[in-house]
Amino acid sequence: MSHNNAILAPRGRLLLARCIVEDRWPLRRAAERFQVSVSTAARWAARYRESGEAGMRDRPSRPRHSPRRTCVRTERRIIGLRVNRRWGPARIGYLLGLHPSTVHQVLTRYGMPRLSCQDRATGRVIRRYEHPAPGGMVHVDIKKLGRIPDGGGHRVMDRAAGKRNKTRTPANRRPGYAYLHNAVDDHSRLAYTEILADERKETAGGFWERANAYFEGAGIAVQRVLTDNGSCYRSHAFRDALGEGIKHKRTRPYRPQTNGKVERFNRTMLEEWAYAKPYRSEAERVAAFPAWLDYYNHRRGHTSLRGLAPADRVPNLRG
Repeated sequence: MSHNNAILAPRGRLLLARCIVEDRWPLRRAAERFQVSVSTAARWAARYRESGEAGMRDRPSRPRHSPRRTCVRTERRIIGLRVNRRWGPARIGYLLGLHPSTVHQVLTRYGMPRLSCQDRATGRVIRRYEHPAPGGMVHVDIKKLGRIPDGGGHRVMDRAAGKRNKTRTPANRRPGYAYLHNAVDDHSRLAYTEILADERKETAGGFWERANAYFEGAGIAVQRVLTDNGSCYRSHAFRDALGEGIKHKRTRPYRPQTNGKVERFNRTMLEEWAYAKPYRSEAERVAAFPAWLDYYNHRRGHTSLRGLAPADRVPNLRG
């Protein structure tokens, strides 16, 4: 976009037209003075005579008539399928015999939100939020993760071969579960995680005390904590761990979208660490976690942060 004083910006066009119309400059002289063609100078002079200063503004490029535009009846069918069935452009196009790009253009023309921005069950637009400063809200959640038995899980061992040979599963092939307690800052996405043995109230309370100390060390004063309605978060032990200075907020039942930032962290953690490669044992996977978490907080670019890492949004961790 050009600046306001450019030659063919509205102000430059006005000066050109006034030189021709009011000061009686020849077209060729005015065109040479403003470094434009003679036809351009004549066009802006004619517009000035017709509409005055208002004629110097840009006119819309949309044509007055569009004979090949999709008919209104077809557009209504497209909108109806999108609202009632929540289909994408490709699926709607296959049903109506239209190209997906045509369907997408109709949906954009009527301001229809993307499917990724809508709730799948109700079709309502998801209202996204972000607190303006670190510490305004910290999302806390627990992710239950199956431990890897000695020698590797089914990605390393041939589970199908074991079923064919009807061999019994040894006791160490059922090692139980690990519980990942996660705390994610709403504004910066800075994360603190511990791999613990259970999800009891004492464990959750102790985790939050250590997480709060971590955020304080990063210069973040936590004001609110958002959790689900798990029994450990409704306990007196977790309430005492929060203290009086931190407000506890809970999500609505069966509404994980409210706690979406930590839910997205759980998904990223599974894709990039827990299931990123076949591990030979649980100890090997646990040993790889601190390096991944450091990468997540300090070097991994986030789409929601426009390519920045969480540490880039925390003043004490920059650099």
